[in-house]
Amino acid sequence: MTKDNLCRCIWLRFCLYCFTCCLCVNLQAQQAGDSITGKVHAIPEVSVKGRKISSRITSATPTQSFSRKDFEALGLQGIADAVKRFSGVNVKDYGGLGGLKTISIRNLGAAHTAVSYDGIAVSNSQAGQIDIGRFATDNISTLSLSIGQSDNLLQSARMYASAGILHIVTEQPKFISNKKHNFHGQIKGGSFGLFNSIARWEQQVGTNSAFTIDGNFLRSDGTYPFTIENGKYSATEKRYNSDIFSYQGEINFFHQFSDSNHWNTKAYYYHSKRGLPGAVILYNPESNERLVDENLFLQTQWKKTFSPEWTLQVQGKYNYAYNRYQDKGSQYDSGKVTDRHTQKEYYLSASLLYQPIQNWTFSLSQDGVINTLDNTLPDCPYPTRYTSLTVLSSKYTFPHLTVQAHILGTYISEHVKKGSAPADLHRLSPSISMNYRPWKEHLFFIRAMYKGCFRTPTFNDLYYFRSGNKDLKPEKAQEYNIGITYGGSPFTFLNYCSITLDGYYNRVTDKIVAFPSTYVWRMQNYGKVRIIGMDATLSTEFPLTHRSEIHFSCGYTLQEAIDLTNPEAKNYKDQLPYTPKHSGNASATIETPWLNAGYTLMGVGKRYYLSQNIPENEIDGYLEHTLTISRNFKISNCKLRLQADVTNLTNKQYEVIKYYPMPGRSWKLTVSVQL
Repeated sequence: MTKDNLCRCIWLRFCLYCFTCCLCVNLQAQQAGDSITGKVHAIPEVSVKGRKISSRITSATPTQSFSRKDFEALGLQGIADAVKRFSGVNVKDYGGLGGLKTISIRNLGAAHTAVSYDGIAVSNSQAGQIDIGRFATDNISTLSLSIGQSDNLLQSARMYASAGILHIVTEQPKFISNKKHNFHGQIKGGSFGLFNSIARWEQQVGTNSAFTIDGNFLRSDGTYPFTIENGKYSATEKRYNSDIFSYQGEINFFHQFSDSNHWNTKAYYYHSKRGLPGAVILYNPESNERLVDENLFLQTQWKKTFSPEWTLQVQGKYNYAYNRYQDKGSQYDSGKVTDRHTQKEYYLSASLLYQPIQNWTFSLSQDGVINTLDNTLPDCPYPTRYTSLTVLSSKYTFPHLTVQAHILGTYISEHVKKGSAPADLHRLSPSISMNYRPWKEHLFFIRAMYKGCFRTPTFNDLYYFRSGNKDLKPEKAQEYNIGITYGGSPFTFLNYCSITLDGYYNRVTDKIVAFPSTYVWRMQNYGKVRIIGMDATLSTEFPLTHRSEIHFSCGYTLQEAIDLTNPEAKNYKDQLPYTPKHSGNASATIETPWLNAGYTLMGVGKRYYLSQNIPENEIDGYLEHTLTISRNFKISNCKLRLQADVTNLTNKQYEVIKYYPMPGRSWKLTVSVQL
C-alpha cells in the first residue's frame, strides 16, 4: 500500500509539473502572437475505456447474463449449456443435441419460467414449457435471466406473469466505415456426426432502414457411447435414436423514422426431425419414438417517444406450431401410433410509459391473447383460450433508494367445441422490489423482492386423453428474495470485481401433478412445496500484461426444496426429485494477442429421481470440464476465427435424468468468417 501511495504521489506531481509548463508556454506563445491562433485544427483521436455498470449489481431483483463474447470464450455448445451456468437454475436434459431441454428457476417448474425472444414471449399453451435447445446461439447478442421482475417498466404485461424470464436478444446490424452490407459465415463439425452451417447477411437500405437474413442448418447422428454400471459389473453401450436434423431461418427488418419513432419486424421459421432417446433400463438402449417439430411466427414491435414524459410501445405476434409424435411397437394394434398437434396464437400488446417528474415513473400495459389447439387424440375438445393481462407499475427513485411495485390483473375464459370448459379465471398478482445504496461513493446495494404469481393449467393438464382434469385450479407460487451486491475495484491489481449474494424463500401451493386414480393417472391439485436457498456469484478480471488479461467467474447454489403435502407420507419433508442441494460452476478465460483460452467446471451434487430420499433412488453427482481455445486473424477486410472445444474433458459418465445417460468426451471445431 505504501508503494502504491508513493507511486501515485510521484505521478500526480509529474502531471502537475507538465500542466504548469504547458500553461506557461501557452501564455508566452499568445503574447508573442503565433501563426496558428484562431484557426481550426484536427486533434488526434483519443480512446477512453470505461466500464458500464452491470445490471446484476444495480438491479433490485437477481439478474444474470451472458454476452456473445462469453459464448465464444467459454465454448458454450448452446443456450442450455449457458443456462446451466446460471445460479439457481435447473435444466432438465435428456441427452444429446436432439434431447429436449427445459429450464426451471429455483425449482418452481418449467411452466413458471417464461422465455422471450427479442422482447416477445415464446409460448406453448399445450405443454406450458419451452424447449430451449432449439434456439441457435450464433446470432445472439445477450442471454439474460431475471428472477422475479426486471427493472424495465416499458414491457408487455406477459413479462410480469411468470416467476422469472429468460431473455434472448439477437444481434442488430452495425455498419461502419460507410459499409452497406456485412456477411458472417460459420461451419462447425465435431463428435457424433455433428455438422452445423450458419450464414448471416446484413444489408442497409437507404439511411434509416436495414434488414438481416439468418440461416442455420444442423445435423447429428447422436450415436455416442456410454457405460452402464450395475453393481461391480459395467458394460459399454451406444446411445441410439438421438439423432437430429433441423434448419432454421429468420428475417429481420429495422426502420428508424426521422423522429424517435422506430419499428422492428421479424419472421422466424424452424423445422426439425429428431429421435427421442428412451430410458436405458436393463441394458436395453432401444427407442422408436420420433418427433417432428415445425414452428412459424411473425412478430413486430413499434416504439415512439412523444415527449420526455410519454413513451408508447406496441407489439404483435402470430404463432403457428405443429408437432407429430410417432412410436412403433407391438403394444399398438396397428404396430405404431401417430399423434398430431397444432397450436395457433394471436397476440397484441400495448405499453404506455409516463414520467411526470424525473424520479417517478408509471407504466400501464395491456395484452390480449387467443390460443387454440387441434390434435388427433380421441375426444379432443378443440379448446380456444382468451386471455387478458393488465399491469399497472410504478417506480420511484430516492437519493439512496429505488422502489418498484406492480399489480397484474389476469382474466381467462375458455371455450370448447365438445364437452365442458373450465370456469373463467379472475386473479390479481402483486409484486414489489427495492434497492438501497447506503454509500454514494461505493457500488454496494441491498435489495429485496416479493412476487406473487401463478401458472394456468395447460391444455394438456385440462384436456389430455383420460388424464386431463377440467376442475384444476391455477398453481400458485410466492417468491421472497433478499440480497446484497457489490461492484468495483477493491484491490489495485483488479480491473473490476462484482459479487452478488441472495437468499430466497419460495412457496408453491395447489401444485399440479399427475396423481394415480382408480384406473388411470389424472392431473390433480395435490402438493405443497417449500423452497429455501442461497445463490452466490463472483466475477472479476485482472491484467497479466499490458495486452493480456484473465477473466474469472464462479457461482454457487444451496437449495432445499421439500414436499410438505402430506405429513403422513413417507416422502414428507424429503428433497424434491432431481433437485441437488449443492451445485455450482467456475470458469476462467485468458485473452492474449496470440491466443484465447477458456476452462469451465460445472458441478452438481447428488439427487434423488423419486420422491423418497432413500439410497435406492439416489443419482450420483458429477463434475464436468470444458476446454476451449481460439485464435482471431485479420486478412485485409476479412476477419477469421478458428476455435476448438472439448466438452466433458475427463469423459465423466453421468445422468441428468435417471436412465438417460449423457454424452462422454466430445470435440468440436469451428471456422468463422466475417466480411
